[in-house]
Amino acid sequence: MIKTTYLSIVLLCGTLVTYAQKKPSAKAVLQDIEKANDYWQTKNPKQGRAFWDNAAYHTGNMEAYFRTGNEKYRQYSEAWAEQNEWKGAKSTQPENWKYSYGETDDYVLFGDWQICFQTYIDLYNLKPEPHKIARAKEVMTYEMSTPKSDYWWWADGLYMVMPVMTKLHKVTGDKQYLEKLNEYFSYANTIMYDAEEKLYYRDAKYVYPKHKSANGKKDFWARGDGWVFAGLAKVLQDLPKNDPHRKTYETKFLGLAEAILKAQQKEGYWTRSMLDPEHAPGPETSGTAFFTYGMLWGINHGYLPKKTYLPAALKAWEYLSTVALQPDGKIGYVQPIGEKAIPGQIVDAHSTTNFGVGAFLLAGCELHRHLTKKPDPVKH
Repeated sequence: MIKTTYLSIVLLCGTLVTYAQKKPSAKAVLQDIEKANDYWQTKNPKQGRAFWDNAAYHTGNMEAYFRTGNEKYRQYSEAWAEQNEWKGAKSTQPENWKYSYGETDDYVLFGDWQICFQTYIDLYNLKPEPHKIARAKEVMTYEMSTPKSDYWWWADGLYMVMPVMTKLHKVTGDKQYLEKLNEYFSYANTIMYDAEEKLYYRDAKYVYPKHKSANGKKDFWARGDGWVFAGLAKVLQDLPKNDPHRKTYETKFLGLAEAILKAQQKEGYWTRSMLDPEHAPGPETSGTAFFTYGMLWGINHGYLPKKTYLPAALKAWEYLSTVALQPDGKIGYVQPIGEKAIPGQIVDAHSTTNFGVGAFLLAGCELHRHLTKKPDPVKH
């Protein structure tokens, strides 16, 4: 079933580009969500470690569960949590805990090992049992007890950990989570945020003019800004309305939305280097999906005007559901694990990843909410 056709006007390289796309039915969107998630779980029956890439998939899988009520999805995430003992990195010696990049068990304070707590908290909220969030509370309480504020030194970390802070605050009522959220976010803004473009560099190494794209431009990595945009949506969803710093998060979210809209390609996707499409041309699904999720969340919650942003979100979903989503359910055109747009890197229909599927699920669930205007059958 095809619904209203929307006209979209996007500013590309100083030129207004106009195109139209059709609004999908809620049934079709739900089918795409299930097709992609069923494919992934069928192809990946064994559970992986609790590192960021697997954990990012599970943030999308839990949204799919909340939206569909499919118990199989919840069970898949619960089995993953059980296998990982409801922990991230597992060191029991805080004096050895680190937060630079690391994949071993002593990198407990590194956000890539903390994103798993988002799903553990979601599962706890469905059936409160203390062991599910014991490690999350232990790790984050220790982290907040230190004098350090530079824990989020890369853009990805803002998606990995900011929602952990708001989720733990909702569970515990401890306001320190919100105070430290603001403190750590403030630090991140001093090293990665470009106030002129209203976008985030991946980390301090990529700040212009120290680093430039292939054509001498500012190099903003789409997935990196996707992490931030989606992370802010999750924070705003859980943050108390009277939080003294709420305006800061809202301002950054709205600024990102404006910049993201301008960088969309006429085909609906975003290129890996947002402001220099020729740096690494062609579609990229993970950044596109996070942007789509953030836009739709903003529309659904009254932050973004539907007239301006819905056409762009629908055009992005058209790409995600007809180009990225393959006939068998694979999500393609996902840039592999990395930290930047790489000229010459092949990203095609066969390029798939766990976190890319998670991003697709987030976008699809938020679009389904918009189309139906009905609450989730399963309460968060």
